[in-house]
Amino acid sequence: MRRSFKFLMRPTAKQAVALTACLDDHRALYNGALEHRRTAYSQAGVTIRYGDQSVELKEIRAADPGGQGRWSFSSQQATLRRLDKAFAAFFRRFKAGDKPGYPRFKGRGWFDTVEWPRDGDGCQWDSQPHHPSTTYVRLQGVGHVRVHQHRLIWGRVKTISIKREGARWYVVLSCDDVPAQPLPQTGAVVGLDMGVASLVTTSDGDHLANPRHLETSAERLSAAQQDLARKKRGSERRRKAVVRVAAIHAKVRRQRLDGAHKAALGLARGYDVIVHEALRIANMTKAPIPKPDCAGGHLPNGAAAKSGLSKSILDAGWGVFLRILAHKAESAGRQLIAVNPRNTSRTCARCGHCAKENRPSQARFRCTTCGHQAHADVNAAVNILRAGLALRQGVQVV
Repeated sequence: MRRSFKFLMRPTAKQAVALTACLDDHRALYNGALEHRRTAYSQAGVTIRYGDQSVELKEIRAADPGGQGRWSFSSQQATLRRLDKAFAAFFRRFKAGDKPGYPRFKGRGWFDTVEWPRDGDGCQWDSQPHHPSTTYVRLQGVGHVRVHQHRLIWGRVKTISIKREGARWYVVLSCDDVPAQPLPQTGAVVGLDMGVASLVTTSDGDHLANPRHLETSAERLSAAQQDLARKKRGSERRRKAVVRVAAIHAKVRRQRLDGAHKAALGLARGYDVIVHEALRIANMTKAPIPKPDCAGGHLPNGAAAKSGLSKSILDAGWGVFLRILAHKAESAGRQLIAVNPRNTSRTCARCGHCAKENRPSQARFRCTTCGHQAHADVNAAVNILRAGLALRQGVQVV
């Protein structure tokens, strides 16, 4: 298996300046390569690819030895590959009829990661920590940067990336050949219903609370954003205000990740088979299509109410939780099944009757045919589990 390990870096003031310069130069390389492709196609109809730009990279480094020339050749190639992947994704979406999303130029706040494709080529991870929680990573042009290694690393380090989050720096190690750590079999199965009132409701009747981290920090975040709006663009005070806003968002993100890890680990330890809804979160949080009227205005389309629900869904972090749950289940040797959530909240888990009237309120379920009553989310979780087990048996028969 491949797994990533993320550690906090503790650079000196001089190293922090060098890391910032590394990001800026790689961002300039990305933007320059994008401009090269756009100009070549618009003026001459020529398509520039990664191989062409990789060959020109030697000339770029030779012409700017104090800038582009001081960084690793392999990390610059990775930046060019990043642009090539952006164009490949653009053409794939275009052919599929989706919103294309043409690659954009990266501003200072939109390019925060540099990757080294191979350990030992322009970077070196120190596998022998000098202290139980401290080790170093060597980066070309930066030096040996201290890293707070708070956990053991499994497998073989393949790629190394540095990432800036607000005022903090992190190193991300992508490791191959990470051994699985299967847990003892429990013989238990569970269905999961994702929600907003509760993050997860299980078919056993358990409710995992939704902490609503963004809502908790909304007052502080609003004050910080208002303070930012009053600052003059380009000033030092505005830069500090930007850092304060980013720090609040980073804390919310860390809290959400921590809660998702703990919830997913508990489920992976307790159940052999976990069934969840195959949610299309991007579609669920998409803004409603405007409805024009005959007078040049727009008809009511419920956008205000939909925005509140979308914000609550994103604050719950369904996508983060499901992604982490998939990783935990794979490592623990558990089976994870995704099922179509259609009508799971309207179908009676006892008799199978499906009707909108079966759910008179958000939390209450009462079947209009057999009279079965239960918590609406628990009833949905039971239906999800039943659908997952049926799908599992069907796969085994085939």
